[in-house]
Amino acid sequence: MRDAMLPYGRQEIDEDDIRAVAEVLRSDFLTTGPEIARFEEAFAGATGAEHAVAVSSGTAALHAALATLDLAPGDEVVVPALTFAASAAAVVMNGARPVFADVDPRTLLLTAETLRPVLTPRTKAIVAVDYAGQPCDYEALRRATGGELPVVADACHALGATCRGRPVGTLADLSAFSLHPVKHVTSGEGGAITTDDAEAAARMRRFRNHGISADHRQRAREGSWYYEVGSLGYNYRLTDFQAALGRSQLRRLPEWLERRRALAADYRAALQDVDGFEPLESGADVAHAYHLFVIEVDDAVIEGGRDRVFAALRAEGIGVNVHYVPVHLHPFYRRVYGTAEGLAPVAERAYRRILTLPLFPAMSDGDIGDVLTAIRKVALALAPGRRNR
Repeated sequence: MRDAMLPYGRQEIDEDDIRAVAEVLRSDFLTTGPEIARFEEAFAGATGAEHAVAVSSGTAALHAALATLDLAPGDEVVVPALTFAASAAAVVMNGARPVFADVDPRTLLLTAETLRPVLTPRTKAIVAVDYAGQPCDYEALRRATGGELPVVADACHALGATCRGRPVGTLADLSAFSLHPVKHVTSGEGGAITTDDAEAAARMRRFRNHGISADHRQRAREGSWYYEVGSLGYNYRLTDFQAALGRSQLRRLPEWLERRRALAADYRAALQDVDGFEPLESGADVAHAYHLFVIEVDDAVIEGGRDRVFAALRAEGIGVNVHYVPVHLHPFYRRVYGTAEGLAPVAERAYRRILTLPLFPAMSDGDIGDVLTAIRKVALALAPGRRNR
């Protein structure tokens, strides 16, 4: 139907973004320079947090956030089964054991009900994933643990979302964000962590710079060569030109969120007339950020189910995707932790049914029309005689 594949997500770069990057490229500092602090201040402002720490990726953000919790071998960290692999990998990289919780069938979020069965005396933290851009109920998660455990938000999908009027970035003890090109704003590759804990922020700044007490710019300013490594760290620095791009992009976050929500509303309205394609539920007390628009394909209605629909829509030039294979089903976790099918039945069933439709702010009305036309075409072919128009 389309000559060029419509991707499920993509970045949008304008001339102001290019000028911001070019200005830094002409400056004295390409890394550990003044643009990092400017970006962190802007990001904290955008999320309502006291502190933001810029790092090189969303994965680095999760790694750094969990590093502040001083996890040890034998410690357990709960992670929802349906998420990107990095949510669990960051636990492993900190020496702890990921324990996979099932998810709510309507939202695919970790909830108090799915959390409680996997809590043990060895549980030291919770990683809650704001799947597709909808924030978890962090108040309920804390109540489920008696308020005793730190909660880290994998908020990589949810920049700009709110829950009960509070912005994502302030709901958990630490919140990790991604600045990948398909996310709400981008720095190319990059990430950030928000927190209201000044000491945690300071620890993460050292962690991103090899655990070193002072970075190159600080030493140059002080006329000193000396530094100390007080703890293990990594090279997770964001460059200044990446930070400049991210800061430039943040100015457009409100309009991009508005467009994402409008596109999602169009999808929801149109899919009411198509049998076999059901969007995930959105809570009444949240403002969804819609990084992804995820539907479930009912294989009792649609012949061949999700996989047949995936192939048919791709053939029509609609770049649908699947988010995600449950983490406990990946070979690494099966081999190292002995996980297997049946551990998280809701997540496993959802995985066989979910499909991500294209959604990004630069999508035109014609683009979304193409997606819906293709869905109706596929529905007519794979669910003949049903209510599809």
